[in-house]
Amino acid sequence: MRAHHIDRPADLDVVRESYDRVADNYAHMVVTTGIGDIRSHPWLKASIDAFADTVSELGPVLDVGCGPGTVTAYLAERGLDVSGVDLSPRMIENARRLHPQCRFSVASATDLDLGEASLGGVLGWWSLFNLPRDVLPQVLAQFARALKPGGHFITATHVGDEDAVRTEAYGGVPVRWTTHKWQPEQLVALIEQAGLHPVAELRLPPEEYSGPGLVVMAKRPG
Repeated sequence: MRAHHIDRPADLDVVRESYDRVADNYAHMVVTTGIGDIRSHPWLKASIDAFADTVSELGPVLDVGCGPGTVTAYLAERGLDVSGVDLSPRMIENARRLHPQCRFSVASATDLDLGEASLGGVLGWWSLFNLPRDVLPQVLAQFARALKPGGHFITATHVGDEDAVRTEAYGGVPVRWTTHKWQPEQLVALIEQAGLHPVAELRLPPEEYSGPGLVVMAKRPG
């Protein structure tokens, strides 16, 4: 029994099923177009490189919401002790197929059993925006507890004020999930309230296939 309970999102099963349906198309898109691959986006790659440099000597790293494992594998190539988890079993099947050298498991961000001060780094890389607004602070607090003093958290998400309901994705596949967008100041405040100290922020303008984005890196003091 975990000491810190996190509320289960009401739509968790629907979101999982939706990502299972699009997993193959999404993995194919990343491999064939580079969309979703940090190697094709220099500023996102620079953010991940800075994170990797910062946490490389601090111990295990967990990629939460790893999808088909692109960033997990990149960090493994950099020599980090990294593993990935994702809500969608089909995403994890793709991750294991594409990156058999890496460790992946199926788990929700709301159902992780993380030891106190057990991780050198945690990623929530374009993966936490489906969490309801009252659940995200609970997950961030869990990440803060799981980080070692000096450990770092990095997240990337969509910027805005609305809760955007998605009904199709990645080739017209029917889905149902909600993208909870945050203003940068709101998200940074949540990260601070979780007990982490923001150290860097990158704001991204809208692109052809997505709206404005935000990357934040923060550390556990100590």
